[in-house]
Amino acid sequence: MSEKHLSSSFDADLTLVSTRLLEMGGLVESQISRALELLNAFDDEAVREVLECEQRLNRMEREIDEEVSQVIARRQPTARDLRLLLAISKCTTNLERAGDEARKVAKRVRRVHENLGAPGIGIAGIRTSGEMAFNILRRALDAFARMDTVAAAQIVRDDAAIDNEFRAFTRRLVTEMTENPRVISTGLEYLVIARAIERIGDHAKNIAEFVVYIVRGTDVRHVRRDWLEHEFHS
Repeated sequence: MSEKHLSSSFDADLTLVSTRLLEMGGLVESQISRALELLNAFDDEAVREVLECEQRLNRMEREIDEEVSQVIARRQPTARDLRLLLAISKCTTNLERAGDEARKVAKRVRRVHENLGAPGIGIAGIRTSGEMAFNILRRALDAFARMDTVAAAQIVRDDAAIDNEFRAFTRRLVTEMTENPRVISTGLEYLVIARAIERIGDHAKNIAEFVVYIVRGTDVRHVRRDWLEHEFHS
């Protein structure tokens, strides 16, 4: 993650907290994958697994933050090392919130399933955006592991496609609910699901932005996408 230090134990500390973040990321990936599978086939056991994962993620977030605080207190890091530790703390928060969104997906799909008599709604757009969100989260964690700023910049751009898919689905859904009021109840549940998936993409984008911050020392959270593309592909 960082250049070698004179203190091998400092390197070990940095490696440990970075590894812990990636472990948490792997757990969130699994949780999101299980939640998205529910869009294809409902499984009450899968819902239970997704919901129970929350406590484990909350615990990991607290533990990683505590480890980061201890490293900062003991080592008093500067420059890139300090950026790495601060970014890890921010990334754990984004991962925990992505897990919350996966939990929301599972709960809303269960509510749709419980209302079996309601008219169906086409959700191909949700499935597509779900696959996209899962993919960029995986790529964001890979970019973090490799400190790859070019890959991170690409992820920031690709998140726009999820936003566009969410807006398109919302427009189609509003039209469908207007034309057929009987689907409003189900439609509102799927609207929450679509929004949750869009937020997962946002959290993946945030992690990618922190990769840029660690390596370049540049805060790109609120810069235009076209500037970011030009900066990191030039």
